[in-house]
Amino acid sequence: MRFKSYRNKSTTGLTRPLMPSTSTTTSTATTVVSTQRLKNILLCLSLLFIVYLLFNQPTPHPPILPRTPLPTTRRHILFSIASSSASWSRRKPFVRLWYSPDTTRAFVFLDKPVVTDSKTSVDDDRSVPPVIISADTSRFPYKFRGGLRSAIRVARVVKEIVDRGESDVRWFVFGDDDTVFFVDNLVKTLSKYDHEQWYYVGSNSEGYDQNVKNSFDMAFGGGGFAISSSLAKPLAGVFDSCLMRYAHLYGSDARVFSCLAELGVGLTHEPGFHQVDMRGNLFGLLSAHPLSPLVSLHHVESIEPVFPNMTRTQALSRFLEASNIDSLRMCQRTVCYDRSRSLTVSVAWGYAIQVFEGNELLPDLLSVQKTFTPWRRSMHIDAVQYMFNTRDYPRDACKRPVVFFLESVVSNSNAIQSSYTRHITENCSKTNKVNNLEQVRVFSKKLELDTEQMKAIRRQCCDILPSYNESMLINIRQCRVDELISMHL
Repeated sequence: MRFKSYRNKSTTGLTRPLMPSTSTTTSTATTVVSTQRLKNILLCLSLLFIVYLLFNQPTPHPPILPRTPLPTTRRHILFSIASSSASWSRRKPFVRLWYSPDTTRAFVFLDKPVVTDSKTSVDDDRSVPPVIISADTSRFPYKFRGGLRSAIRVARVVKEIVDRGESDVRWFVFGDDDTVFFVDNLVKTLSKYDHEQWYYVGSNSEGYDQNVKNSFDMAFGGGGFAISSSLAKPLAGVFDSCLMRYAHLYGSDARVFSCLAELGVGLTHEPGFHQVDMRGNLFGLLSAHPLSPLVSLHHVESIEPVFPNMTRTQALSRFLEASNIDSLRMCQRTVCYDRSRSLTVSVAWGYAIQVFEGNELLPDLLSVQKTFTPWRRSMHIDAVQYMFNTRDYPRDACKRPVVFFLESVVSNSNAIQSSYTRHITENCSKTNKVNNLEQVRVFSKKLELDTEQMKAIRRQCCDILPSYNESMLINIRQCRVDELISMHL
């Protein structure tokens, strides 16, 4: 039997490889090309962005540094001096001692123009500050029985000086025409404080009873006080309303204090401001001055000359001459000991030196000798209490230290030499160890303290050079870290 060959078409189709259709192939190829093109485009964009970042960096902002204000100088302080047509001519020499027209900014406030030779004129003497006639204050009440209505005019100086709009003022300082300021020390003292904050800086009275009557937190105006410029402006804005409320108070400084209290501001105490509510001889106070810089002395017309055998103006002139050479060291107490002769030497630089026989401990020397009398003449000297420690000044001349007063100060690039000569007040028949000593010479370097050092002043030490007879030599220096100011026995 013959069999016929038979081929099935569908079976034959299965034996062939499967080939995509033309439309499917075209679509796939297009997708591949599109994806690749997108990748290329994204790559190009990425490269372009990187190049842009590399060559178009934004300018960096400088770091924000803390503000460092320029140091406070004399020109940043504006003085307002309260005076009157009756006292200005007499007290002008006191103001002339500390005022410098080239470096000091100040105005004197009078009640009316000064009358000279039957002519009315405003003082135009350039050696003293320009004169301003105070505004009329008759509309303000004054009710303190037996007081002086001029207290309103003097108080309102605070507003009048601010309203003038003087430029570049950091501190407004107020004082009287019988106040002597040590301007460089005032600058250093105020430099401790930020004038853009609200500060009321000054000191109260030396007399306890005066503070009881007024306030322990009030700056007494005669000794001077300072108000920061940021505080002075709002104070001036409300001051007239305060004058209406405090008609019952005695003085101008009490009105300023009361208005500041209503603004919520307290007193920042600085012991260098001196009201000097005392009379007579200031030797005890000046020879035991605190570590704070000497800033002001009030009532200079009511005290004895600070140096013997001189007028008040002459003595104050010598006092300020020494201050001009080394302002911060003025009246600063330095104590040194001569072990071989058992002597204690207390140096109030620029003023006086005291030589004690024996070992006087430093804490005992820090108290103030009562060489002065009370401000109120009716009070007995022993009945007055003061705001500092005091000790009696020996009535027996033989029990007092030997005193040497400043004669001259010479300065050069290396050192300052101040010379002090012996002062004889009463003869003492007792023979002492320094009978032949006539002069003391002190060598020192100018005391320069930055703002931080001003906040923590340390007393300096001194050495007595050996082998002296008529002239003692003393060298003032910084104390060593662990050095004690005492006699080493």
